[in-house]
Amino acid sequence: MKITNKYLVEAIVFFSYVLFAMAWVGGTASMQSIMLSLDVHSLASASFISGAVTIAKIVGTFIAAWIAIKLGIKYAFFVSSLLITIGLLTPYAPNYELLLLSRFLMGLGGAFMVVYFNPIVLQFFKAEERSTINGINAVAFNIGTAVILWQMGSINDLTGGWQNSLTLFSVMSLLVAVLWLFVKFEEPDAPTQNINETPEVYHYREGLKDSFNWIYGLAYSGILAFYICLFTFYPKAGIVQSKWVIGFGIVGTIFGIIYAKKVPLRIPVIRWSGFVVIISTAIFSFSELYWLQTFAAMVLGFFIFLPVTALVSIPHELPKMTLPRITIIFSMFYSISYIISTFILWIFGSLVDSHQGDFTWSFILITVLSSTLFIGSYFLPESGKKEKLQAGS
Repeated sequence: MKITNKYLVEAIVFFSYVLFAMAWVGGTASMQSIMLSLDVHSLASASFISGAVTIAKIVGTFIAAWIAIKLGIKYAFFVSSLLITIGLLTPYAPNYELLLLSRFLMGLGGAFMVVYFNPIVLQFFKAEERSTINGINAVAFNIGTAVILWQMGSINDLTGGWQNSLTLFSVMSLLVAVLWLFVKFEEPDAPTQNINETPEVYHYREGLKDSFNWIYGLAYSGILAFYICLFTFYPKAGIVQSKWVIGFGIVGTIFGIIYAKKVPLRIPVIRWSGFVVIISTAIFSFSELYWLQTFAAMVLGFFIFLPVTALVSIPHELPKMTLPRITIIFSMFYSISYIISTFILWIFGSLVDSHQGDFTWSFILITVLSSTLFIGSYFLPESGKKEKLQAGS
């Protein structure tokens, strides 16, 4: 049996990442119980797990393209799926070192997978379908996260405890990974619009010289840095409305998919969403009114994710795009943004420490850096076709 239906292929890809998010965030939510079960009480040890995972994301996103070149996209995606299922060790790790390894390898799998979304979409879907599929993939992590934030307690009640829940997520990931093996990736009838018949050579050397890749990663870096700080530091500052950012992020992504389908121009929605993000980040960070912070969190979630479909569609719509090039583009996109956001995260924490627990300067920093999407919109190419817009009016 071979799976050739493109929508079934997309369903496998989508649920693979939803399950990764559930296992990942579920493990984070259960970390206190996990550390207690190992009799580890050091905050430094807990933070080292987060640091190791960040390294996994940086390394994973950068080498993802190399693995895809060596194994092909189909088996590279399968490897990423297998690494994610190593999360099965997390609830039963007999020692801290194995726990650290399981989280690292799981994070590595997630980092690989997010890069492979794009060559898979390019292979199976026509040009006019890709923005919608890209948007659906972009919301996968948020959906998995939202399930955990709102329903982890209920899931634990249903399964009998956090260990059983994490085991269930990993087993489901393994089943989806096995299902992926039945996908016929080299589908002869798959759409190949905008893919070169004789593709030009495009390796890391070319990718590092391509200014688009640097602008693309830098434009996203400030948004990613804020997103990481949101869950790492904002609760410590007494700002606890993170779940509203996640929830309205899902809503924003849905609207972004609809908008991208109706309006082919990409830069306007990126630019003005980026502008709203700056304003709402400032209000969210500095307002002392709970209701206003909550409203700002909703606006933030919506406008952080509204332009994501347009943003990830740009490389798909560039002239003469190939599978190797788009794999390297997104490999660099995520690794650049993760490197920068990790550095920003360190500066954020250092500023808090140097000001005796005062978050003011750190919030100023993250508000300023949230402008990267807005600024980047003036340097990114417009990949949408104006004639489509005119034809539809």
